[in-house]
Amino acid sequence: MMIRSAILVLSLLPAIALPALAQEETAPPQPPIAIEDVRPDAAIAARLRQILQALDRDGIAAEVEAGVVTLTGEVADPSISEEVGAIAARLEGVVAVRNDLIETSALAEQLDPAVGRFQTRVAQVIARLPLLLLAGAIFAAVVALGWLAARARLWDRLAPNAFIAGIYRQAVRIVFALAGLVMALDLAGATALLGTILGAAGIVGLAIGFAVRDTVENFVASVMLSLRQPFRPNDLVEIEGDSGRVIRLTSRATILLSLDGNHIRIPNATVFKSRLVNYTRNPERRFVFDIGIDPEADLEGTRLLVQRALGEMPFVLARPEALVWIENLNESGAILRVTGWIDQEATGFATARSDAIRLVKAAIEAAGVSIPDTTYRIRLEGVGAPMEAPAPAPRQRPAIEAPPQAFQQSEEKALIALVSAERRDEEDLLRRDAPQE
Repeated sequence: MMIRSAILVLSLLPAIALPALAQEETAPPQPPIAIEDVRPDAAIAARLRQILQALDRDGIAAEVEAGVVTLTGEVADPSISEEVGAIAARLEGVVAVRNDLIETSALAEQLDPAVGRFQTRVAQVIARLPLLLLAGAIFAAVVALGWLAARARLWDRLAPNAFIAGIYRQAVRIVFALAGLVMALDLAGATALLGTILGAAGIVGLAIGFAVRDTVENFVASVMLSLRQPFRPNDLVEIEGDSGRVIRLTSRATILLSLDGNHIRIPNATVFKSRLVNYTRNPERRFVFDIGIDPEADLEGTRLLVQRALGEMPFVLARPEALVWIENLNESGAILRVTGWIDQEATGFATARSDAIRLVKAAIEAAGVSIPDTTYRIRLEGVGAPMEAPAPAPRQRPAIEAPPQAFQQSEEKALIALVSAERRDEEDLLRRDAPQE
């Protein structure tokens, strides 16, 4: 029974709710506007003319008929036409607005609004001149404080070299200048202008960055090289096939003095990305050369002879040990590869290698081992009796001198004095006390 009662109640609910909803959805009719409540056209026209006279719009005529306002005349600025039309539409009793205002073609009248706006701006500037002068004084004071802070000796102690110290100083100046600009604009009530300035500066900076991409890359490479310092002044280096002693590292390029005495200027971006060989970092350096011997000779005995001769040379180091091995065999003979280590601070590399070649050759020939002659002889055979070639005259061998005890100094060391003279009173990012990579 209870279930049947519930079903009955649920079935009767729509019948009860629908009339109630229909009554709620039906809005009550609005009462009609009484004729006596309508404002007379003359009153509307009089009110509108008073407003136009107060706004100094004498060239505009207004007529009202049946609540419809008709505006006629000429205006110098289209915004005036929109302004007057909006005012007329807000008047009580106005049904519609017919805006027949046209823009005047007279040049003098067109210039009047611009002149008026200019005069208004000048008057505003004159009225705010004391405040603007105060804002300018604050900006100048903050910028001057930034310049004084940038000149402090603190940055030289914090930076690893003069180049990085200069970057720190420039950053301090920029920060103080921006702070002074924000304070000045806030005091002048033009903080909205700061966003426009920063946005324009960002766009201009992005465009300049794309235009001077190589310059920016070179600048970043200069910073990295000045921090890491892969070479020192007077180091003998090879960069991209160019060899020479380092004169200086500037903010734009690395300058070398070649072994011929010429200046080599390499952009720092190239130096940073290229393969760099520093011959001065390790004082011990190995020289290598090949020499041929008669294939009929005792190869092992000759190899030991050459190695012993290297050990007797005063400029060849005992450690690391000098080594000699048979590199190759060809139709002209056996090729011995000769290696030895020298101290570059005591002996020049080129002169040591030259003396080693000379002394090794003399030792081989003194032992009776011939060095093959790679000259090829061509014999022409023709009709008739062959002609005998004259026997070659025996070569006179010079007497073998005893190995000298003192050898020539490096020709590269002659450049050290030149590099030292070049480094005087010039910009340089290299420092002896800076950490080296």
